[in-house]
Amino acid sequence: MVTMGAAGAALPLVLPGTAHAEPTPPGPGGVYDVRRFGARGDGTTIDSDAVNRAIDAAAPGGGTVYFPPGTYASYSVRLKSNVALYLDQNATLLAATPANGRGYDPAEPGAGNSYQDYGHSHWHNSLIWAENAENITIFGPGRIDGKGLVSGGSQESAPLQGNKAISLKLCRNVAIRDITIVNGGHFGILPTGVDNFRIDGLVIDTNRDGINIDCCKNVRISNTTVNSPNDDGIVLKSSYALNMARATENVTIDNCFVSGYDLGTLVNGTFKTANYGRTGRIKFGTESNGGFRNIAISNIIFEYCRGLALETVDGGLLEDVTVSNITMRNVQMPFFLRLGSRMRGPAGVPVGTLRRVSISDVVAYNSDPRYPSAIVGIPGHNVEDIRLANIRHHLLGGLTPGDAVANPPELETAYPEPSMFGTLPAYGWFVRHAKGVTFDNMETRYDKVDTRPAVVLRDVTDVDFHHTRADKAPDVATFALDGVSDFRLSTSRPVADAYVEHTDHQEL
Repeated sequence: MVTMGAAGAALPLVLPGTAHAEPTPPGPGGVYDVRRFGARGDGTTIDSDAVNRAIDAAAPGGGTVYFPPGTYASYSVRLKSNVALYLDQNATLLAATPANGRGYDPAEPGAGNSYQDYGHSHWHNSLIWAENAENITIFGPGRIDGKGLVSGGSQESAPLQGNKAISLKLCRNVAIRDITIVNGGHFGILPTGVDNFRIDGLVIDTNRDGINIDCCKNVRISNTTVNSPNDDGIVLKSSYALNMARATENVTIDNCFVSGYDLGTLVNGTFKTANYGRTGRIKFGTESNGGFRNIAISNIIFEYCRGLALETVDGGLLEDVTVSNITMRNVQMPFFLRLGSRMRGPAGVPVGTLRRVSISDVVAYNSDPRYPSAIVGIPGHNVEDIRLANIRHHLLGGLTPGDAVANPPELETAYPEPSMFGTLPAYGWFVRHAKGVTFDNMETRYDKVDTRPAVVLRDVTDVDFHHTRADKAPDVATFALDGVSDFRLSTSRPVADAYVEHTDHQEL
C-alpha cells in the first residue's frame, strides 16, 4: 500500500509492527528507495554513490528519492530537476568526514572576482547541491547532520572538504520543508540566484549562518526556527557572486524564531545560553551589491541574540521594507539601520540608498545597554523615510555618558556591525545622518537608572516624535540634538510639545 507525500509522489505506507514496506517500483513519478540502489544506512558506509544513482534514475521522468529510517553517511549529493528528496522519520543524511582519498565534490571555478568571501563563490563543495535545476524539493521529518562539514575556509588547503549543507545556484521552483538541520557548516542553506523559493517548517541548529538568501527573487520563509549562537540566523544578501549586481526582492519572512542558545541545545531541548554577545539574528546586507526591494518581515521572536539589522554598504538599494509584530528578549541592539560605503564591488558604483522602511508593533525587553537601536547613514548620504510605530523599547540601562563614546566614529568604509561604533551616547535611540524619521507611540525604558539621554540626534532633518514617553534620570536631558532641523515633539512625556526649526546643539 502507498500514500501520497507532500511532493505529490507515492510514499511507502508503514503498518504497525512491520518493517517499512516496499515503495513503488522505480519509474516515472514513482519512489526511488536509496536502499534499492545500494545504500546501507548504517552510518559508516559511504552512501552518496547510491544516493546519486537513485537521483539519476529519478531525474528523466521525475520522482521522489526516498530515505527510509537509517543514517546515510555521504559526500556530495547532486540534486537534479524534477526530483524530490524525502527523509523519513528517523532518517539522517550525515555529512561524512573525508577519508581514504574520498570526499566532497571539488569547488567549481566560481565567481572569479574578489568581491565576496570564498563561501559565496562556490557551491559544489556541499553535502547537497544543485545548479541550473528546477522543480526540486527536500522534505520530510528526517534530519540533515553536517558533522563532517567544515565551518569556513577554502579547499586549497583541504581539497576534499565540504562546507555547506545545502547549496543551490541559479535554480527555480524550489521547496525545503519540515526537515531538521544540525551543524550546517559555513552555511546551512545557501541559495544564490534562486527564484520561487519556499522554506517552511524547518528547525536549524548550527554554529555558522543558518539560511543565506543571496540574489534571489520571490522567496517565502515561514514557520522556521534557526539557532545560531556564533553567526547569523536568517540573512538576506545580494553579492556579486553571479558576476552581476542582482537584487534580492519580493521576500517574506514570517512566523519564525531566531536565537543564540548554545550549539545543539535547541534541538535537544535544554536551551542553554550565555549573556549578550550571541548572534543568531535576522540581517540584510553584509553583501549588498544588488540591493533589496519589497521585503516583509512579521511575527518573529528573537531570544538571546542580536536584533534586526538592515544594512547596505556596497552600492545597492535597500527600500520598501515592512517589519511588524516582533518580540525580542535579551538582544543586542534591537534595530540597526546602516547605510555605508564599503563599496566591495566594481569601481564606479555610487553609494546606495536606505529608504522607505516601516517598523511597527514591537516589544524589545531587557536589551544590551551598550548598544541601543541605531539609524545611521554617512556624511552626504542620509537614511531616509523611516517610520517607527507602536514600539516598547526596554533596555537594561545602568550606564553613564562616561561609559559611552561621546562622538562615535563614522567608519564609512567599515564592515557593518551593531558594535562598530562602541557604546553609544544614548540609552534608547542613536540617529545620525537621517532625513524623514517618524516615531509614533513609542516607549523607551530602562531597568536600572541610565544617565545618558534617551535619544541622540545628529545631522538629522525632518524628525517627528508623537505620543512617545521615556524614562528620565534627574537633571538628564531626554533629547540631545546636534545639527538638527525641523524637529517636532507632540503629546509626549516627560518633555512638553516642542518645535525646533534648526539647532546646532540643544537639549530637551
